[in-house]
Amino acid sequence: MAHGMMAFPLAFAGLPIYLHAPDFYARTLGQPLSLLGLVLLALRVIDAIQDPLIGSLSDRWNRHRTLILSLGTTALAAGFWMIFHPIPDAPLVSLALSVFICTTGYSVVAINLQALGGTWRVPEASRTKVTTWREGFGLAGLLAASIAPTLLNAEAAPQAAFNLLSLSVVPFSTAALIVLTRWMRRSHFQLAAKSSAGFGWKLLLRHPWRRHFFGLYALNTCASAIPAVLVLFFIRDRLEAGHLTGSFLLLYFLSGVGAMPLWETLAKRKGKVIAWATSMALATATFFWAVFLGPGDVIMYAAVCALSGLALGADLALPPALLADHIDRTSGAGEASRLFALMALISKGALAVATGIALPLLGLAGYQPGMEMTSGTGLWLSLAYAAIPCVLKALTLIWLIGQRQAIAP
Repeated sequence: MAHGMMAFPLAFAGLPIYLHAPDFYARTLGQPLSLLGLVLLALRVIDAIQDPLIGSLSDRWNRHRTLILSLGTTALAAGFWMIFHPIPDAPLVSLALSVFICTTGYSVVAINLQALGGTWRVPEASRTKVTTWREGFGLAGLLAASIAPTLLNAEAAPQAAFNLLSLSVVPFSTAALIVLTRWMRRSHFQLAAKSSAGFGWKLLLRHPWRRHFFGLYALNTCASAIPAVLVLFFIRDRLEAGHLTGSFLLLYFLSGVGAMPLWETLAKRKGKVIAWATSMALATATFFWAVFLGPGDVIMYAAVCALSGLALGADLALPPALLADHIDRTSGAGEASRLFALMALISKGALAVATGIALPLLGLAGYQPGMEMTSGTGLWLSLAYAAIPCVLKALTLIWLIGQRQAIAP
């Protein structure tokens, strides 16, 4: 709990940056949506490419993680407050600066938090528990961030609601930092050899295990990123149930939280690779049914959300646990931050690729968000949202099964 608690304010602050901030600046401050999109896209690119640098510097100065985490937490809270307190005469400039500060702080804390979990001296069988608690706190933060604007009555008074939201990150992050640093003082970690200053892509991926693992992780993450990009369009335009979007997302995340103990138990009894493969099979078998859903099929879609959401916990908890096992077996503590930074880069890159490919292809097929759908455009949206991700997930499963001996401890 002491290690994973920081994941709550990270997720709580991370979701509104790209979910609520664009709507706040467009609707409340009257900024052009096209310019907002360009600014946020540029910031996404910067956020992704700076992760390797953050990982490299964190490895180089790994004996000063307390200071690094303190600086990162301060930047996260300050940047998040700045997002919803823009400069009146230059709101877009203010948005760019504040999001850059916030996301940089987020990446610093997230990468070092995972590196701490990866180098923490615990029995191998306990590493899934470490990541499960951390990702469970993260899912709780997502749930809190999803419902907070509604509880704060954001529709009626968005400025006041988001002011309160931005202030709430300060006590959450401060409390989590205090708990985390106290835990660091009484815990034992692998000693890191002196790390090179550069990121060293080829050197970092010199081990065959890493090439297999990060390849699997990239393909699996792409399979998850496409539905994440298209979910709002699918619910609103295909199911015609936009008013239930929040309920569907809440059901999906709650299902993920509830299944965390299941994956921890399965990983302990059958191994992490078998547990991860089982979650991929479950996700493919349940999510594929979304292809056949249409207007009004809200009960069936709720079932898809609940069942496919069970696999979410495994996708969040098991890959970091496998990477932590590898770091322990290879004495790779000096590269831990860079390895977890590579995971972060892959996750952000997958979202960018999904956005850059799925939406333009749907546009070529004639789909326009918010417009009345034909049978053809509805089919293309269903295929893009559910069929293609399931094919990618199935390919990942086949690859994982074929390489299970190389991936497993």
